[in-house]
Formats: sequence, C-alpha cells, structure tokens
Amino acid sequence: MNPVIQQLKARKSVRVFTERPILPAEVSAILEAAVNAPTAGNQQLYTIIHVTDPQRKAQLAESCDHQPFIAKAPLVLVFCADCRKWYNAFSEYGCAPRKPGVGDLMLAVSDANIAAQNAVTAAESLGIGSCYIGDIMENAEQQRQLLSLPPFVFPAVMLVFGYPTVQQAERAKPPRAEMHHIVHENGYRDMDAAELKQMLLPKAGAQSFEHWITAFCNRKYNSDFSREMTRSVQVFLEDFSADGEHDRP
Repeated sequence: MNPVIQQLKARKSVRVFTERPILPAEVSAILEAAVNAPTAGNQQLYTIIHVTDPQRKAQLAESCDHQPFIAKAPLVLVFCADCRKWYNAFSEYGCAPRKPGVGDLMLAVSDANIAAQNAVTAAESLGIGSCYIGDIMENAEQQRQLLSLPPFVFPAVMLVFGYPTVQQAERAKPPRAEMHHIVHENGYRDMDAAELKQMLLPKAGAQSFEHWITAFCNRKYNSDFSREMTRSVQVFLEDFSADGEHDRP
C-alpha cells in the first residue's frame, strides 16, 4: 500500500495537542495544498480565514458547542463557501450577473470541503493532527459577525490542527462501515432493518444495539446542537435567497 493511501486510512480526529508549534513553513504547506484542491470551473469558490487572534479563537471555542480545545489549537482555519467574490467581479466589470442562488451555494460548499480535505491530508503527511468542527454552522448570526462575513459567504467548515499527544496518536481509530454497505453499484439501494443493523453494529461496542442506537440518536440527531445547526443554516438560506442588500449581523 502506498504511503498516501496508508495515511488516509490511518487518519483520525485529534482533539488534544502538544505544546509544539506549527512552523510558518508548515502552515504555508497546508494552505498551498488547500488552494490547489480540485475546484468547480477553476473558480475556487471559497475563502479561507486563518484565525490567529487568541480572543477570537476563544470566542469560536465557546460558540462552537463549548469546546475548549479549539482555543488551544496552534492552527485554526475556517473554510467559507464564497459566492460573493465572483458575483462582485461580474458586477464590477459589467457582466449583469444574476444574484447567486442555492445551487451556487451548494457548489461553493463542495469546493470549500474539497479544499479543507486537501489541508487535512497535507497536515497528516507532516505528522500534524486535525479535527473538523461542524459546529461552525451553528449560531449563524454570531459566527457571521465574529468572522465579518458579508452576504453570500457561508462558514462551511472549520478545521483545527496541532501535533497530537502520545495518547491521541496511539488511540484506536473508530471503526468504519464495511465497503459493501457504503458503495452501491449503478444506483442507490435501500437497506432493510437487518442490513442497517449489520452496518452499524460495530459502533455499538459492548452495549446492546438497541440501547446504543437510541442513545446515539438522542445525543446527535435529536440534540439541541443539531436543531440549532438546522435553524442556523435555514436562517442563512433565507438571507441567501433574499436580495443580498441587507446583512443579518
């Protein structure tokens, strides 16, 4: 197995970092990898915000579901789906563009996620751990104000990076589902209850499957933070569908 595939299979989220700093050259390498990611029409429909201010990191740690390790991370990057810069360029140079729509936003979110994954892969190759912070999509009004995000710019992904502690480096990676459950040939295949249980059973560990899936549903899918994320995204979509003349923050 080649080293790139080996690292992709071995990579896991890291939430505890050593005091070792990430050097400027390493930050540059991670960012260079990100901006060279595949992108729709070579548009790079994203903007990366490099958060260096300790106070702002602390605010993000609090607003992103109260996770203190975010503030301690040596490197924090927010990947924003950016439909604004091309719209502004078209407008400035007389192209009479339509207002960005939800389809444009979805394309920009894809671009932002692809760039983020390139950053994760580059960091892993340098021995630097990373963790995706999906909670950046919560508290839309607060996040947009904190990051000075104008209309048509959405905080799609936040990543934190740092050198992992020994415990983080050595802990087991959570099991992934078997390939045949995830890869369907030629079209989508609905799985019945028995196959769904077979797919998810390794995640239950020593617990009964029924107890585990109920607890997991309540902790993740039915949780307050999940409902807030849905509300926040809906707020942004409502703004996005408006004329863009006002900014909620």
